[in-house]
Amino acid sequence: MSKRDAKIERLRKALSHQEGDRVPVSDFFWTGFMKNARRHWGESFDPYRHFDLDYIVITPNMDPRIQPFEIVEQSGDDIVVKTGFGATIRRRGEAPMPHYDSFSVKQAEAMADVELDSPADPRRFNLGGDDQINCVGDALARDLPSWNERLAPYVDDFAVFGSVCEPYEYLWRIIGSENALYWMADHEDLFRAFVDRLGKFLLDFTRAQIEAGRGRLSGMYIWGDVAYVNGMLFGAPRWREIFKPHVKALIDLCHQHGLMTIYHGCGDARAIFDDMVEIGLDGYNPLEAKAHLDVVELKKKYAGRLAFVGNIDVRILESGDPQKIRNEVCYKLQAARGGGWIFQSDHSISSSVAPESYELAVKTLRELGDYPLKLL
Repeated sequence: MSKRDAKIERLRKALSHQEGDRVPVSDFFWTGFMKNARRHWGESFDPYRHFDLDYIVITPNMDPRIQPFEIVEQSGDDIVVKTGFGATIRRRGEAPMPHYDSFSVKQAEAMADVELDSPADPRRFNLGGDDQINCVGDALARDLPSWNERLAPYVDDFAVFGSVCEPYEYLWRIIGSENALYWMADHEDLFRAFVDRLGKFLLDFTRAQIEAGRGRLSGMYIWGDVAYVNGMLFGAPRWREIFKPHVKALIDLCHQHGLMTIYHGCGDARAIFDDMVEIGLDGYNPLEAKAHLDVVELKKKYAGRLAFVGNIDVRILESGDPQKIRNEVCYKLQAARGGGWIFQSDHSISSSVAPESYELAVKTLRELGDYPLKLL
């Protein structure tokens, strides 16, 4: 069995609530962590290869309009860009996240006029350049290689996941979070029409991505932040009425093509976990510890029904305390009994995590995470 196939089998077993050879592991890494790690291990450092992680997520150009960033303002390390989402976004030096200054859609009626380039446009997969999802995060990146170019180096050694936003995650980037919540209530017909239009666009985009992958994709990440640390951003009944059918359609399409599905939703979205079971989701990520989520407790309720990905408390990794890090890994490893858990942080590996601390966490997993588990 090839290295890639072994990793795919390991992931499939975990997401199917079975024990494989060992607990799978992967993560997302902030730019600051990467800079620190490259100072520590050399400029060629690649976390997926260095730690022999099991999968990587590679996202195509998902912007509504495929176009280079417009530089609105630039001074030193501060830069303001307008993206293909029509959003004006400010990056301030080493600030951990960008600030959204404004959105081009300012009236509910204008949602109907939002222009969308074809979801199957070959440029999304074959052309490098700027796009908001990949280029604006904890740092600003420009002129990325194409999706196919970024995917190619990993397909022989890793399970590769594509990715897609579900409609709420997509639309707030166009109209803003406040407008999204207000218009959901005050302009329901216009809002639902826009959601349905985006839902079709994103389903067609996913279909085109699978086709462009030419059998190289093993799974699909579905991005959907519909919660914060204290619960849902809006009522679960609203999510069920408006967004759930579109998430189900994405999951169904992926499963028709043999792809694993993981939904990435920050905050405390426990109110819709039973819905995720109902619509056939394989795994839920990232299970933020600061949102009062504990994967060991969640596993007791959802064992055999919903797998979990994440929940290693990044605050403990940031502490740099070796004993606390080992204790965190040992405790959360209980969730891997019988499969159903993938080792990952509860969001991403931040700039405040020392390379040695993350290395210790993975080393501890590798010491104890072979099946049968060596639980302390």
